[in-house]
Amino acid sequence: MTTQPTPRQILATLLPYLTTAGAYAHQIQTKIQAQPDKTDKGDNFFASALSDADLSIQTMVEVVLLGLLPQVRFYGEEHAQTYNTKYFRATDLGPQGDYLITLDPIDGTQFYLDGHRNYQVILGVLNVDDYEAALAITPGQDLYYYALRGQGTFRGQLHQPLEDCQPLRISSPKPAICLGWQMGALVPHLGDRYQVYHTKTDYSKTTQIPNFNGLLSGDLAGAVLAKGQFIDGAALAFMAQEMGHIVTTLAGAPPPPLHACDDYMRPGLLIASSPEVHSDLLAAVRLAQS
Repeated sequence: MTTQPTPRQILATLLPYLTTAGAYAHQIQTKIQAQPDKTDKGDNFFASALSDADLSIQTMVEVVLLGLLPQVRFYGEEHAQTYNTKYFRATDLGPQGDYLITLDPIDGTQFYLDGHRNYQVILGVLNVDDYEAALAITPGQDLYYYALRGQGTFRGQLHQPLEDCQPLRISSPKPAICLGWQMGALVPHLGDRYQVYHTKTDYSKTTQIPNFNGLLSGDLAGAVLAKGQFIDGAALAFMAQEMGHIVTTLAGAPPPPLHACDDYMRPGLLIASSPEVHSDLLAAVRLAQS
């Protein structure tokens, strides 16, 4: 294995290009044309949505990685549709220290297609056991977040380099919970204490609701995901955990190491801003399953 750059070096190298990709996505949002939906996602229109921006941004990041960081592994959401997957030396997790870069070129594509501002470009740096780093750019809000393992989560504006970002601390998040597509059974067990956003039933084309990145902005006190995909949900959970949130499986156990997971995803995740919120989410899961 050739010498690997550090996770921070990877983020610093890619940040200018990801910022440019975000500016591109923001510029064409009002003109975007949807691509044919992905065919294997059932009735989940969030998972099915695909746009020109998804494909273009992934291609751009692939070109940058192959030109500047060819020694890394890479897995992007649109790996089956791009021209460059075959040129990377690997697309899966490697041994300790042989990092896998992951990319969700537009996290929240349906939000993006409907003109909402809380879509993101998410990049992860994965080791064999856990994330080493993650970066999430929100072009429509002129900000980005990044996290480094054991060092916390930081927030900055798009023109700022990593070193100018500020540590992210949210002391009083809104009493709101976001539930993933398959987690609607929890709504009756949380609605008396929280504003609950169930993506399957509460999503609106005209009124923006919090996406899971609301955990980083303080718009959410917690979230429940039926699965944590490496490219997006699990990456956001890592960022939330680095800023002090509690992250467990639906049973309340620590998430399994990445190498023990299948299909580039962790099992269901509870993400909570405090022990009290985590207790409420865990109780809701147990009631829904009883």
